[in-house]
Amino acid sequence: MSIALTLAVAAGGLSLSAVTAQAAPGAPVQGPPFPYADCLKATADKGESRAQGKWHCDQLVKKGWVKPPKR
Repeated sequence: MSIALTLAVAAGGLSLSAVTAQAAPGAPVQGPPFPYADCLKATADKGESRAQGKWHCDQLVKKGWVKPPKR
């Protein structure tokens, strides 16, 4: 159960960092869904491995917070 809570907190932190990273001064704040590439970059910046970051972003895609990757 504590793992689920940790992931929920991490997801909230990622979404907040994605909002603040994309917001330019004077520009309207962009809301979800965020680009998949930005999610991967945010997870790498937080120190997650590539596989863990991909899993984390895939979970956020399921929740509608991140756009699915283009194939």
